[in-house]
Amino acid sequence: QSVLQGIILLPLRAICITFILLLAWMSASIATFCQPGRGFLPLKGWRRRMIQTTLSSLTRTAFFVMGFQVKVKGKVASLAEAPIFVAAPHSSFFDAIICALTGMPSIVSRAENLSTPVFGTILRSLQPVAVSRQDPDSRKNTVAEITRRALSRGQWPQVI
Repeated sequence: QSVLQGIILLPLRAICITFILLLAWMSASIATFCQPGRGFLPLKGWRRRMIQTTLSSLTRTAFFVMGFQVKVKGKVASLAEAPIFVAAPHSSFFDAIICALTGMPSIVSRAENLSTPVFGTILRSLQPVAVSRQDPDSRKNTVAEITRRALSRGQWPQVI
């Protein structure tokens, strides 16, 4: 009986996750369409709210469809309390759960990830701090950018 459930549930889950991913891509595309100061200025107003609410909800829904149920104990630190949020060891897709639960903060990511189809658009909407492994000054530039955002007095979202 469990094999039969798996045969039925796996395609249904795959279809649902694909649909959720396409909705996330569409939301990210709308929120960043004709964005002023693309990547250099923080998203504001309806664009930022759309990313925070829509992408956070869609990510939580995708993880629920995959069978993950996450409960938060305690209170998530606000932007004013913690402009930089550290998550470690950040070696799996579970980091997306942390992003969804903390309101879709900016992340630090490899620059190559921004050119990935569909995921790159979603990632760009989070306004990541891009790290280039080919640039010898990248580490210094990344630290400077994280510091600049952390000291922006709430203009930029939290950095994870």
